[in-house]
Amino acid sequence: MNHGKTGLLESQRLLGYIHRFLRHHFYRPITGLHKVLTFELLTLTVVLGGVAKGQTYGTDFHRVTVQVSQVTVIQVSSGTVSLSISGANAVAGQNAMTVTDLSTSFLWGINVSQRKVTARTNLAAPLFSLKVLAVNPTQGTAAPEVTLSTTAQDFLINIGKSSGTTQVQYTGVALASQGTGSDAHTVTFTVTVQ
Repeated sequence: MNHGKTGLLESQRLLGYIHRFLRHHFYRPITGLHKVLTFELLTLTVVLGGVAKGQTYGTDFHRVTVQVSQVTVIQVSSGTVSLSISGANAVAGQNAMTVTDLSTSFLWGINVSQRKVTARTNLAAPLFSLKVLAVNPTQGTAAPEVTLSTTAQDFLINIGKSSGTTQVQYTGVALASQGTGSDAHTVTFTVTVQ
């Protein structure tokens, strides 16, 4: 229905009524009709005002759908970590020499439940041990410290439907009996079903 045309027709009808009303009352002697005329004009004004304010000229709408897909995003704060074991890291009388780094962090955003993060290295036969631990995660639970291997091991658990960050602690361990050398690891973090 065209509400604009309907409102125009109603206004035209009311104007016709006013015209007939004034013509009818204007030519009559004004004796006692003053109050009636004032009341009727007041009523007519209110009716006209109501029609003008209540007119609707048309409406329309959009149907808007927001769809959210599964989201799993992770990021590490730095791509390079250097661990150096020297005389400063050694304790006399102990075979194990260690060095620790806390300079990097791991960030995530996941909108599905029952997820965890695992860590593994690409180095199948390292000379020295490399351990990893999640420190002070804002969500979820840090798994116990693990020595990295090519098999994925738990790093962070219970992180479904959350976003957060954790420091990553790397610890290099070398035995005095192993001598000198160098290992180059590529550590991969993966979000998986818990």
